[in-house]
Amino acid sequence: MAITDSDIAGVLTAYLERYPQEAGQLVEPLRIFAEGREFASRRTFPMHVTAGALLVRDGAEVLLIEHLAYGITLQPGGHLEPTDTTLVGAALRELSEETGIDPGQVVPVSAHPAYVEFGRVPARPAKGEPDHYHLDFGYAFTTADAEVGRIQESEVTGAAWYPLDLAERLVGPRIARAVTTSTGIRYSLRHRELP
Repeated sequence: MAITDSDIAGVLTAYLERYPQEAGQLVEPLRIFAEGREFASRRTFPMHVTAGALLVRDGAEVLLIEHLAYGITLQPGGHLEPTDTTLVGAALRELSEETGIDPGQVVPVSAHPAYVEFGRVPARPAKGEPDHYHLDFGYAFTTADAEVGRIQESEVTGAAWYPLDLAERLVGPRIARAVTTSTGIRYSLRHRELP
């Protein structure tokens, strides 16, 4: 079953229970969410939900992409699809699609997002999209030895592993939260089991 507004609201509520200090940053998306519906659809304006993936390899580096449309370096991620059943599953799908990473070599750190961010997206007339907002749910994943495969050239111009300090300068503090949550399961990942 596709991701519903109720599913999204549940994840957002649980996130704010874990990180209540971020409630002020999410006032506007909460207001929009209360007034609308079908936020899993990329055709819902002025806001819809996206899913991102922060993949930490061996606790030392993070996988980032060069986004074709935006021309910037950021974590893999994108719009939800009707076949997605969970936000964490959507993040893993986007990670695999954009970077060619084998999903079998990746373990989600938690069923809870490592970050939730609200950001403005400029209009893209060629796609029939006005200025709008993304409410991005980002999940931390870990791997011991996954490698970049065939990238999704329609979305991405490159994908590479970045040292943690450089990744944080490029993408922001969400890197630190992903690393903090993923280093605790590094040992178990090497033995292919979660604690």
